[in-house]
Amino acid sequence: MPKDPRPKRKRWWRRLLGWLIVVIVAVLALPYLLIPLYAWQQVRPVSTLMLAETVSGRSYDRQWVGFDMIAPVLVQSVMMSEDGQFCAHSGIDWEALNLVIDEALEGEATRGASTIPMQTAKNLFLPPSRSVVRKALEIPLAMWMDKVWTKRRLMEIYLNIAEWAPGVYGVEAASQTYFGVSANNLSSAQAALLAVTLPNPIKRNAANPSSGMRRLAGIIENRARQSGAYIKCLYD
Repeated sequence: MPKDPRPKRKRWWRRLLGWLIVVIVAVLALPYLLIPLYAWQQVRPVSTLMLAETVSGRSYDRQWVGFDMIAPVLVQSVMMSEDGQFCAHSGIDWEALNLVIDEALEGEATRGASTIPMQTAKNLFLPPSRSVVRKALEIPLAMWMDKVWTKRRLMEIYLNIAEWAPGVYGVEAASQTYFGVSANNLSSAQAALLAVTLPNPIKRNAANPSSGMRRLAGIIENRARQSGAYIKCLYD
């Protein structure tokens, strides 16, 4: 009598499932192994969007610049626009996140609660599409980054991988593209316009801002002037 093929099929599926689990675990673990490597100043990481540009055959502009070669007013403006508690939290602004969760549970429109470490985790390791799963993956990665990296290194990487315009990554390329100056020579007005470009770099243009952008930039410029107590972790 012919042998029943079902046991072989079961073994094959079990083997496939085992390999699939190994691959998933490896993919999830890889960022946690790369983060200590990225703590080295010599390493200049690229974002998932930059990798996607390369894979698709498109070119992009990114010129790495060290933290000390970025105008402090740009750092202040980005902090006041994106993450005012950057120096105070350990990767996650739990108060803001809990507020967003409460609003979502009550069916209200939610505000963003992504910190700079969370945005850095997304840019380096995760897809850009919004989802609950991606947000859940961001949180432990952001906390690990904040533990392993200094605040200066975290801010340096964020400013060098953020997208500021289609195909333009990093603050040096953005400064040159929009204003024809290096990141070290940005004025307070230019820095504020770059900061408010970050939430939507596809539609917002720092060199040709709308009236709404100008209004937001004015608010950020004023906040940046008064941000001394908020940036001590970067300039003490």
